[in-house]
Amino acid sequence: MAPASGTAEAKVVEPERIELDVDGHAITVWHKSAEAPRDVIVLVHGRTWSGRPDFDLQVQGEQRSTMDALVAEGFAVYAVDQRGYGATPRDDTEWLTPDRAVADLGAVLDAVSKRHPSLPPPNLLGWSLGALVSQLTAQRHGDLLSTVVLYGYPRDPDRTYEADPGKLPPPEKRKTTAKAAAEDFIVDGAISRAGIDAFVAQALAADPVRMDWRGGDQWNALRPEKVTVPTLVMHGERDPYAPQNNQAKLFLRLGAPDRAWVVLPGCDHAAHLERCGPRFVHAVVQFVRRPRSR
Repeated sequence: MAPASGTAEAKVVEPERIELDVDGHAITVWHKSAEAPRDVIVLVHGRTWSGRPDFDLQVQGEQRSTMDALVAEGFAVYAVDQRGYGATPRDDTEWLTPDRAVADLGAVLDAVSKRHPSLPPPNLLGWSLGALVSQLTAQRHGDLLSTVVLYGYPRDPDRTYEADPGKLPPPEKRKTTAKAAAEDFIVDGAISRAGIDAFVAQALAADPVRMDWRGGDQWNALRPEKVTVPTLVMHGERDPYAPQNNQAKLFLRLGAPDRAWVVLPGCDHAAHLERCGPRFVHAVVQFVRRPRSR
């Protein structure tokens, strides 16, 4: 098992940038792959930061890239920049909605699958708000997936969302800050100072302006019982956005009988970037490659 974090120095491999036309808009997807991949996975970032800082963090003298760790395990790895994030521009509406994000992700999964016709359909992993996008995608496009990983799931499954007011103000386009970039690292010693500093620098460079969302009531379509693809629920033990009671509700209500729940001890919302990184990658790999009962 190649480590997802640590002190091993390795040559930095820049990801391939792929642009997909989705309903006339260019969606950027970052790609790294093993030479002869056994499996495919698509990674979906959270509310604030895009695919590369979240999943391809480069730290001098350390291995913190989830993409690189999964490549070492024989995966073809794709990290999406949703509309308004990273290298994907906003569209003409200047907003992102849950339904639009799900439609985009479905198109990405279809395109990725066609790039690997000899392999099983992609696995899907969503972090934080990306876990909500991934759940709704699994509900609507389950035929495009082999498994879904709901990581750092930030919602009470009983929550309902109100519709937007009749007329919205223009998008805020608020500047991001170093403080916000570092706020997920709350457990002392879980990640090095160099790791935090690298994340802050790379996050601010990739996403200097916070993306604006609307249509929050579209999240009301989230129904765990409608998720029938094999599902892994995973979170850090000390993740304030993913309290255990909410994860239990999610897990117990899933419609997939093939499911697992993993807690990463001593880590928080950004567990995959921290000392829990190897355990995070191990859990993903073991779930994707678990023995099938039939």
